[in-house]
Amino acid sequence: MKSTTDDLRIKGYQALTAPHILKKEIPISAGAKETVVFGRHCIENILRKRDRRLLVIVGPCSIHDEKAALEYASRLNRLRDQVAETLFVVMRVYFEKPRTTVGWKGMINDPYLDGTCDMTAGLRKARSLLRQINEMGLPAATEMLDTITAQYVADLVSWSAIGARTAESQTHRELASGLSMPVGFKNSTDGNLSSAINALMAARAPQSFLGIDQDGKTCVVKTSGNPWVHIVLRGGKRPNYDPISLEEARLRLIEKNLPETIMVDCSHANSMKKFQGQSVVWKNVMGQYLTGNEALIGLMLESNLHEGNQAFSGDASALKYGVSITDECISWETTEQLMLWAHANLQQADPPKYQQAS
Repeated sequence: MKSTTDDLRIKGYQALTAPHILKKEIPISAGAKETVVFGRHCIENILRKRDRRLLVIVGPCSIHDEKAALEYASRLNRLRDQVAETLFVVMRVYFEKPRTTVGWKGMINDPYLDGTCDMTAGLRKARSLLRQINEMGLPAATEMLDTITAQYVADLVSWSAIGARTAESQTHRELASGLSMPVGFKNSTDGNLSSAINALMAARAPQSFLGIDQDGKTCVVKTSGNPWVHIVLRGGKRPNYDPISLEEARLRLIEKNLPETIMVDCSHANSMKKFQGQSVVWKNVMGQYLTGNEALIGLMLESNLHEGNQAFSGDASALKYGVSITDECISWETTEQLMLWAHANLQQADPPKYQQAS
């Protein structure tokens, strides 16, 4: 019979570097800070409808290769300049992956893809990569999955997401209420809007919850509420990017006295998790925006250097360069075509469908 009632299934504890120490080791540079401040300002103005450019969150489903991520960022940064008049482009830089059962949980959890789960190294890699991307002048977006992670990387993030699996979580709603950037809540995996709507209301309100401070000490975190939260439609049992689904979401927001701001995720259930479907969703939603849907504020694309995805067998050296190891992504060529197509159509609209904020 066990002589203790505590830690019966814990194999051990590993100390984690405190947030302020990692930030001292990898400080936010002046250039990166300018990108973050500007990025958040532009996104807030898009949510206010003062800036009628569309927000585009685009990039790999997950980051597993820093070299490929930086090559993608360099290409996206050049494209960002080309379409800046009509689209505000933010790179999707996701380091944490939720799992229904088991699997690779992302670069922060397992940076070497070998099961060692050196999370201090993962946080270091994530922070370094975010700084490099922001120093290009390209704002970054990520999903906040682990509630502790934000203290290590949030100062380098311009937009964040709370995923479909965690939007119902009280802890993640509380976390979002204190985040310094706009946050998108996705509808649940079955397509239900209620969890995301309720999450918006909770995240806009002041909250008190358990967390860590910059010294890594457990504390009570008190927040003022986040006014820049919004819904992201990602599909469910069926896609929900069609006009009827968007109108249903808009009416649900009105019913709860929430701002009429809707983002559409072109991947996940909206594309049936097939990369080929993202182009269909993109063009359909863009058409709705061009014909007068004023609630639309942005779209998301899962995109990589090369299309599709690949199975990860456990041997990182066998992986193809620039191909996702999680969800299917569209190729860089398709990404460029879709964004230039949208840019041209927005420029030609009468009256113009864009307006940059001052």
